Amino acid sequence: MQVTARAYPTQEFSSFTAILDAFARDVGRAFAVDAVGVGVAGPILNRAARLTNVDFDVGAAAIEQHLGTTRVLLLNDLEAMAYSVDVLSSEELVTLQRGHRNPDGNAAVIAAGTGLGQAYLHRIDGRLVPVASEGGHADFAARTDREFDLARLLRRDFGRAEVEQVLSGPGLVNIYRLTHRETRCDVVGNVEAAALPSAISQAALAARCPQCQVALQMFAEAYGAEAGNLGLRGVATSGVFVGGGIALKILPALKDGRFMDAFRAKAPMSALVGQMPVHVIVNPDAGLLGAAVAAQRL
Repeated sequence: MQVTARAYPTQEFSSFTAILDAFARDVGRAFAVDAVGVGVAGPILNRAARLTNVDFDVGAAAIEQHLGTTRVLLLNDLEAMAYSVDVLSSEELVTLQRGHRNPDGNAAVIAAGTGLGQAYLHRIDGRLVPVASEGGHADFAARTDREFDLARLLRRDFGRAEVEQVLSGPGLVNIYRLTHRETRCDVVGNVEAAALPSAISQAALAARCPQCQVALQMFAEAYGAEAGNLGLRGVATSGVFVGGGIALKILPALKDGRFMDAFRAKAPMSALVGQMPVHVIVNPDAGLLGAAVAAQRL
């Protein structure tokens, strides 16, 4: 089997079908499409989606007409990533908590990047079946005095405090604004806005700014707490999987114990979450892999 992969900046195209045409040209040979799986950032309604940060729609009917196939599946991006869970190898996972995997249980996936995505995997007839979620836009649950201060800052600036405003690249910047209310950061201060999340995490991991370190610690703790919430909501006794670009960049901060301490702090359900395997997905193309798995099932 030949596998061909290409990456395209969506902002450079006027439609999703234009990206398909670019891919066809780059492959440089004729091919027929049997099935299509497409993961998009946003809710799928009536087999169509409006991308959050790109000015065009993605619709299954348009893809079917363009490619001449009736087997097209649109997926939420985390739903697509969830399809990869069953085929990831041990080399593509870093274990934060071994736990005791229940082979008959459910699983869940959470991934922070430019936004926050969540998906459930329900065990149906012996197989994990991904279910989409927009849980990243749920309310942020503050647990500490510092997190209550953060929630007040978010309410002041955005009208409400949602979890994505904490657990995402922009969310790390929001935490950074809280930890630097009284001190200026000479390490990160002049960085362009788009590069700020990466600069904050790098300054924290290199111990070049104490307040950046506090910001990243708050981020890791909040991430662990929300991952634990997701595990509880889905009763994810087959595992909780942490994906997304941020996890790869801050892996040392996820492994230092704060993430898992917050994950397990769920009394009276601490024993339940303490048994859940927790893994970080280190394959950066897990979403693409999952979309391919979903297409194959068609």
